Amino acid sequence: MRPLRACLGAAAAVTLAAAGTTALVAGNASGATTALSNRWYAAAPYLMPLDNDPPSAAAIMDATGLKAFQLAFVLAPNGGGCSPTWGGTTAVSSDTAVQSVINTIRAKGGDVSVSIGGYGGTKLGQTCADAASAAAYQQVITKYGLHAIDFDLEEPEYENTAAIRNEIGAAKILQQNNPGLYVSVTTAGTADGTGWFGKQMLLEAKSQGFTPNNFSIMPFDGGFNGAASQTGALTNFNSILQSTFGWDQATAYAHEGFSGMNGRSDTGEYFTQADFQTVLDYATSHNMDRFTFWSLNRDRQCTPADNGGRTSGTCSSVAQNSWDFAKYSVKFAGVTPPTTTPTPTPTPTPTSCKTAWSSTAVYVKDDEASYGGHNWKAKWWTQNEVPGASQWGPWTDEGAC
Repeated sequence: MRPLRACLGAAAAVTLAAAGTTALVAGNASGATTALSNRWYAAAPYLMPLDNDPPSAAAIMDATGLKAFQLAFVLAPNGGGCSPTWGGTTAVSSDTAVQSVINTIRAKGGDVSVSIGGYGGTKLGQTCADAASAAAYQQVITKYGLHAIDFDLEEPEYENTAAIRNEIGAAKILQQNNPGLYVSVTTAGTADGTGWFGKQMLLEAKSQGFTPNNFSIMPFDGGFNGAASQTGALTNFNSILQSTFGWDQATAYAHEGFSGMNGRSDTGEYFTQADFQTVLDYATSHNMDRFTFWSLNRDRQCTPADNGGRTSGTCSSVAQNSWDFAKYSVKFAGVTPPTTTPTPTPTPTPTSCKTAWSSTAVYVKDDEASYGGHNWKAKWWTQNEVPGASQWGPWTDEGAC
């Protein structure tokens, strides 16, 4: 982990954060759409706009009626510092690619939220003090004229007490300086609801007097087995929210969210369309605030259909039509998805295989190699990291060869 350090003087950081409301208005004037209802931001599935073979947001909107997207992830620069980037590499300040995606979505009547953190990379909470990270996040809000933001607090960051204090402090500043901003906080799920670090995060929020629109758990990658285990975790998490904040059951559910993983999880669990329907029924019947999933990049069938029994960042590894899982988000938002079944994505014509991957070879960004009947492209420098071993790894699956 990099050492904690503030990147702005405290006075400068607070000044920038305090200017948040004015900056947001200016951002809206430069192209942001009118805010959607909170229900849409609560239903927004995650989309990586720059990685994992990004699908067409416009095509998803046309096929499903989806209007909101949770764009992932804003991180600290890979080389260190306190300025916001996409994935640690693309500066928000100079970004045009994500802005183009947002413009397309808004032109069709939709909108986006932006997610901070995630599983990989260095988080701004690890490299900045709370006021400094708030100023960095305010740059993102202002740049894209955001009405919603998500703090995805996962390991190893959520095991760092100072980093979580910074993130919760920043979220509180943003909430205060951007009236009406929809704020979600997402963290790991366990059979008991959430683990020790998740409970410590909730206590930190309580100590700072911060209440977001919801606290969401991710009930996957923890020995889960279908929808029943997930709804059990949501019930247990509700009890944790009650005991932590002194809420009654209904108030706790009104501040609770679900963030699932469609298809095969990182640890080999499988969540089908039927599982999503069961959890959706639970969420709506208990008046929960949020229902989302990771990710739209994966909301399509693999080729071959079972993807060789491994988890992919670009397909679900279960039988499906494209965007089947996005329809559950549309249902949660209270809108009936189109009744026509979208045409499944055509099976791509296999291309010739690149030179076989070698454990001893050094690969740099955009180098290609073949492994397991697929071609792969390197995202960054790598050696002896097996293609496809993890969706967070250095390789992008380019399809069968």
